[in-house]
Amino acid sequence: MKAPLFIGYCLVTWTTMASGADDDVLDRFDQALTWTAFHDSARMHLSGSVDLEGYTFQAPSPGLIYADGTDLLNPRLTLFLDAQLGRQFYFFAQSRVDRGFDPGQKSLRARMDEYALRFSPSDTGALSFQIGKFATVVGNWVPRHHSWDNPFITAPLPYENLMGIFDSAAAGSVDTLLKWADLRPGPPGSAEYFHLSRVPIIWGPSYASGAAVTGAKGNFFYAFEVKNASLSSRPVAWDASRVQWQNPTYSGRLGFHPDQMWQLGFSASSGSYLLRAAAPTLVGTEKFDDYRQIVFGQDVSFAWHHFQFWAEAFEAKFKIPRVGDANVFGYYVEAKYKFAPQFFGAVRWNQQLYGNVSDGTGGTVQWGSNVWRIDLAPTYRFTPHLALKLQYSLQGGGGRGPGDHSTLAAAQLTMRF
Repeated sequence: MKAPLFIGYCLVTWTTMASGADDDVLDRFDQALTWTAFHDSARMHLSGSVDLEGYTFQAPSPGLIYADGTDLLNPRLTLFLDAQLGRQFYFFAQSRVDRGFDPGQKSLRARMDEYALRFSPSDTGALSFQIGKFATVVGNWVPRHHSWDNPFITAPLPYENLMGIFDSAAAGSVDTLLKWADLRPGPPGSAEYFHLSRVPIIWGPSYASGAAVTGAKGNFFYAFEVKNASLSSRPVAWDASRVQWQNPTYSGRLGFHPDQMWQLGFSASSGSYLLRAAAPTLVGTEKFDDYRQIVFGQDVSFAWHHFQFWAEAFEAKFKIPRVGDANVFGYYVEAKYKFAPQFFGAVRWNQQLYGNVSDGTGGTVQWGSNVWRIDLAPTYRFTPHLALKLQYSLQGGGGRGPGDHSTLAAAQLTMRF
């Protein structure tokens, strides 16, 4: 069954469910998943969502979608556990059943994405300690990346656009780097391998493992973390059992909210982007720490009545000893407007621009193809538990083929409980 037909079928089925009686059932179900003890000093709540996604796109599959052909169906069950013990201890976990962290054609399987314990020594919020596997503190998209909170189905370009940087091998020359970026012909049959080996500036919410210190004082807030993998690292590297802390990544964010409408943030991160599998490609005295990803980010958000606005910009540098520094700048601006209590629309402009590296002959060459993308997404919430989201994206650049333009159409049905 093609994705558009499947989405149409789901739409008919789920809108039939969207009655007041079904909503009441979900409300009672939500209450039944809350447990308390010791006069409410201990609380535990289980919640979740069911997502049915359908994608139609032009081959090759864009971003972090891994599929053959031009259609993909992607079901997902997400469960959240929140537990509170007194006022000092808080534990949260997230597990998913899907076809892989990123949309793909694998078989369904269960996975733990987050689990962390937070300790807050006081009630002021000035200081908290956290340890476990959790989303990065960098930027302002991560706190709203879940399907119910994200006005779009896909992530902004800096979080999913794959570049000519490999984490499984060190680039030995400019020619190799340009082949990885599809700027020069690669070996026959290498297209799929190259696609699977590339990384973005930030891989989605980056659920790497480590520890963090967070807090707020007046109109200022801060968050610092040490993780086992870089911001560009892929999901397989986020578990401490797979990648430990021999080459930790340090990240942080400082923020300021002058009033209820505005919030400003500045982020920075530094860490090795290579996996241990890349060890045979290092030469001489090279170390993993020589291959570092350094990121500086700025973000802003604004809310006024029915209008919301977000923007982020990232300046990233990938250090490649035998090539030089590969610089890239990615940003997006996003606006959302609520037309009615149950209906809102969003538009997002994304762009990624690449710097130059030495070509080995005294000149320079751009190491990636500049890319832009515009995303449009309307969302209708039938009830507080049921929503339908559509998205259309037009992308230009990136060396994607005829006309250098590509499109993506997607639909997402979400039921939360």
